[in-house]
Amino acid sequence: MHILKRKPLNPSNLPNTLIEGHSQAVLVEGCTRVLMSSQVGIDSEGELAGPELAEQTKAALDNVERLLTGLGGDLSRVVMLRIYLAESARYDQHVVMEALKHRFPVAPPAATWLIVHGLAEPEWLIAIEAEAVLPGFVLNS
Repeated sequence: MHILKRKPLNPSNLPNTLIEGHSQAVLVEGCTRVLMSSQVGIDSEGELAGPELAEQTKAALDNVERLLTGLGGDLSRVVMLRIYLAESARYDQHVVMEALKHRFPVAPPAATWLIVHGLAEPEWLIAIEAEAVLPGFVLNS
């Protein structure tokens, strides 16, 4: 069996980002890297999950989880998130932090947060890119 080594790094000489639901860094060894396109707050039918940031955040994370499940993984395999938050949702960041703490209760991934003017559709409030690692994954040519 192929062994995956994944170690969250949260040194005491840096701010405690665990309270925001992510680690400062994640050290990974012996894996296959999966890069995911950003996932937005739409459901599996392509419909907006709802007008609120909480609904859209849940849907975006559900989409990340569905992608990983299809590859034989789960959210515990996520090592990096890039979170794009629309300017109109800037002051609701706590909603995203709570969702991250709920979905990644142990060894959360590293994360970068960006406030953007807007996303591809005006009603979209969040887009989440994820990088994950899967042990022993083999590509079919």
